[in-house]
Amino acid sequence: MMKKSLAEFIGTFALVLFGCGAAVISGKTPEGSAAGIGLLGIAFAFGLSVFVMAYAIGGISGCHINPAITISMLVAGKISAADAVGYIIAQFLGATVAAGVLYAILQGHLGFELKEWGLGSNGWGPGYLGEYSMTAAFIAEAVLTFLFLFVIFGTTSKFGNSTMAGAAIGFTLVLIHLFAIPITGTSVNPARSFGPAILAGGMALKQLWLFIVAPIVGGVVAAIVWRGLFEEK
Repeated sequence: MMKKSLAEFIGTFALVLFGCGAAVISGKTPEGSAAGIGLLGIAFAFGLSVFVMAYAIGGISGCHINPAITISMLVAGKISAADAVGYIIAQFLGATVAAGVLYAILQGHLGFELKEWGLGSNGWGPGYLGEYSMTAAFIAEAVLTFLFLFVIFGTTSKFGNSTMAGAAIGFTLVLIHLFAIPITGTSVNPARSFGPAILAGGMALKQLWLFIVAPIVGGVVAAIVWRGLFEEK
């Protein structure tokens, strides 16, 4: 159990550090020009993080690195409650430590200022990226998490190709980010939202509830649908 939890800690740490780091450091140049990696680059940073960690820790913990996935697997009967609790604690800790490391690095940049929704935090409404409504944000996060979990269940089942599961899951996350970055910055992962929000405070922390509730709702529905309609008894 200790090895599994540590693997989840490291995997979630890597996801938040690479993904959020790409968004706030490499997303644009210091001068704000278009020479940065942009939306496509940020999407690939998150997707490739999951892709590589799936092969690094998949054999140890299954590479959930996302409380919504862990809860969904619990509902589907694929993980014990004890393991789920350990996973979730490790995921939140990993994300928070990663956000702290990212903050420490950013403080070394001349003129750095922690702004509203800083450190790659998720959000919605006036002042945040595309300024979408709370309803739009909730629908996007719930539906996209459902689709994400459906791909995970499908590729890791006997119907899928287990050797390609990491690639399929990683590229699905890329697609999700390409769609949702302008809406919410893309969470589909409560831990990924928790770490940056805790340090950024302000609106990021006030709006954190949506990025915990919506992905869990989407994940639970995916587990129920998969278990009820697709999984052979």
